Amino acid sequence: MQGKPPYDDIKSLWQATAVPRTVSTALVDDVQCDVVIIGGGYTGLSSAKYLAKRGLHPVVLEASSVGWGASGRNGGVVSTEYRLDFRDIAKHHGLDIARHMYRVGIEAVEHVGQLIDEYGIASADYRPIGSLKCAHNDLALKMLSDEAAWLKASLNDTASTMLSSSEVAQETGSSGFVGGMLCRHGGVIHPLNFVLGIADGIRAAGVSIYERTPALEIRRDHLGVTVTTPEGSVRAKQVVLATDGYSELTGVTKRIRNAIIPFRSAMIATQPLTGTPAAHLLGEGRSYTETRRMMRWFRKVGDRLLYGGRGAFGKTDSEAAFGALRSAMHSQFPELEAIDVTHRWSGLVSLTIDSVPHLGRLDDRTVYSVGYNGTGVAMSSYIGQHVASVVAGESPNLGLITTYPLKFLPFYSIREPAVRIVAGWYQFLDAIGR
Repeated sequence: MQGKPPYDDIKSLWQATAVPRTVSTALVDDVQCDVVIIGGGYTGLSSAKYLAKRGLHPVVLEASSVGWGASGRNGGVVSTEYRLDFRDIAKHHGLDIARHMYRVGIEAVEHVGQLIDEYGIASADYRPIGSLKCAHNDLALKMLSDEAAWLKASLNDTASTMLSSSEVAQETGSSGFVGGMLCRHGGVIHPLNFVLGIADGIRAAGVSIYERTPALEIRRDHLGVTVTTPEGSVRAKQVVLATDGYSELTGVTKRIRNAIIPFRSAMIATQPLTGTPAAHLLGEGRSYTETRRMMRWFRKVGDRLLYGGRGAFGKTDSEAAFGALRSAMHSQFPELEAIDVTHRWSGLVSLTIDSVPHLGRLDDRTVYSVGYNGTGVAMSSYIGQHVASVVAGESPNLGLITTYPLKFLPFYSIREPAVRIVAGWYQFLDAIGR
């Protein structure tokens, strides 16, 4: 696929408020390096950083521009969580693995702050002020309370506390919740400025990033790999696949795309709320999620309210999806009914069959790191140091992330209808309060 990627490129709030980009050229020559990285998002850039730190020479190829994919489209939530609950990890894999995964999550969040300090990315506007899960009914609240108690007893977590319905209403401005669980780990960030700052940092260290350079073919031989692009090629000893939910853009990632279920997540942002009846909403500035299966989430960006959720299907945006999101926002916050929506966009979340990210090898020349399941800002920008370890022949221990290989879908061609069926079932369960 050499034409325009089959995904909408609506201007997001992040694009509208991004710092000026560093001009980057496309590859128009034949070059050599130690490791060629396909994908210019958090994973690819972080991998390049730590490969260069080991004295290796990496080259990054990006089919569009840095941050065009999930790294520049996400909601900007920095979290220690995985899609798979820690209690489920302990139940199926043992408490020691759950504890290890918990520590990895903490390290990933701390690493965000380290990157910002190292590269001086003030424009990322990182605020480590935590997040609040808002329970939509009593059953959900009981589950959150049990989770908080288990985290404290089993993982020695002291960052999670329960809030009453009045406390949640005071913080969010919404009376639609019966309580919630506050987690003080993590926070919020400008995701596009974050990835642009990482790119500038590794460029300053001598790493070459080629934008508008899709990888079209990978040829392996006994000495290494050759990646061909529209106007050039890269000869390397190894290749890293870091395309995550956008692994359908070209055929070179077909060996991993059958393990990923792309799920579209949509977002809308309001006009500035200062001076309006909605100015008091989300006064603490955290990120907020609700506990319905078809989760909605919301946060403040400056004095605008950003509202997001899953349920927009296919490879293009639709008026129906954005309309449903706006209706849900108005139901949650009636003060916003007279407020204009100024930006709307979407991106792809990569889901895996077992709900955890994976880092590993496909063969002696090919390393992959994909599958962040919607919680990837911290993990994908952290995991590059471990990608570098795998490239170097080491075996890092990231619990489930490195213990098990990717699981591939047996009927990949029907994944989109299957996602619609599952999402429809979840919507029904939410509607009846289950």
